[in-house]
Amino acid sequence: MAVSTLWRVRDVRAGLLPWVLPAAAFCGAFVPAALPGAQPYGYVAALAGLPAHPPAAYVPAAVVGLLAASAARAVPGRLWPLLALALADAVLRAPGLLLAVASYAAATALRRPVPLALYTVPASLVAVIPQPGAGLASALGGAPLFVWFPLALGLWAGARRQVVAGLRERAWRLEREQAARTEQARAQERARIAREMHDVVTHRVSLMVLRAGALEINATDDRTAAEAELIRVTGKDALTELRAVLGVLGEEGGDYRPQPTLADLDGLVEQSRSAGVPVERHEEGDPGALPVMVQHTAYRVVQEALTNIHKHAGRAATQVVLRHLPAALQVDVRNAAPPEPALDLPGGGSGLLGLRERVELLGGQFTAGAQPDGGFLVSVRLPT
Repeated sequence: MAVSTLWRVRDVRAGLLPWVLPAAAFCGAFVPAALPGAQPYGYVAALAGLPAHPPAAYVPAAVVGLLAASAARAVPGRLWPLLALALADAVLRAPGLLLAVASYAAATALRRPVPLALYTVPASLVAVIPQPGAGLASALGGAPLFVWFPLALGLWAGARRQVVAGLRERAWRLEREQAARTEQARAQERARIAREMHDVVTHRVSLMVLRAGALEINATDDRTAAEAELIRVTGKDALTELRAVLGVLGEEGGDYRPQPTLADLDGLVEQSRSAGVPVERHEEGDPGALPVMVQHTAYRVVQEALTNIHKHAGRAATQVVLRHLPAALQVDVRNAAPPEPALDLPGGGSGLLGLRERVELLGGQFTAGAQPDGGFLVSVRLPT
């Protein structure tokens, strides 16, 4: 809440800043005309012998104020209209707030010393011109008050703005460098993980496949040979998918088979059946043309759910249900209570968490939990 409020304050401030200088220019031209004893246009009015009458100064002061605000709106692109108007106003009426606003704008917009000096000299001379009824001391104070002090304030503001812009640019550059270093560290970490997986996991699975092939050849009965063949094929598929993962991690290249989809679901279910798990698959609705990412995610959901059943539920009866809804795909994998104590193989506990992240990345919904009858349900809804 505090962060959002801070951003709203910054947005409001950024929207008001372009109007501060025009508002100050208008006030600098109009306010002196509303002061007690103001002349319609003091210096000219006094020379012409006009009487003091403040309402007579409102209209020309308002016109000059609008012109000054319009000229200030164009700063810093076009500064000279505001400077010319401020100098003319100081000559015709008296040095005042409009000259101070112009001096501040000149200090912030003029970057080089020569143009700034070309403005400062005539502005100072105009500011010290004695006005009718004013003493010399009062006239000499106009230059420091309406020219030099605003110039110093504008130079400070311009220098501060440059320093802040430099700090922001430096912070942005450091942020980009930090992001690049972070991405490089991630790439190196992925490469290290891929190397370790290649050196350890691939080697072990390859030995398993070789031993299963030897057992298949030397088996004395058909059932042992079939189980050995299943182990060999499963290990071979695991090696293929492992190489695909290594390719994603950036360690290995090459062309790999496409990612599995719902068309490969029958083979996945058949593997579980051959391992002794009674699995029934049901499909409801018209499948239509589903996105490949949705099919691949649904396959991974069923694969992970069946893997957990093998680990923790043994030969429990399992149902895999796919419901094709008008705008979603519902995948339910439910197993009954284990008929006998399972092996309860060790696991990292990150399988379901990874599935949740994968599903939510597609904008889907993921639920998983134990059932009252002792079973377990994994339910996923993926938008199509």
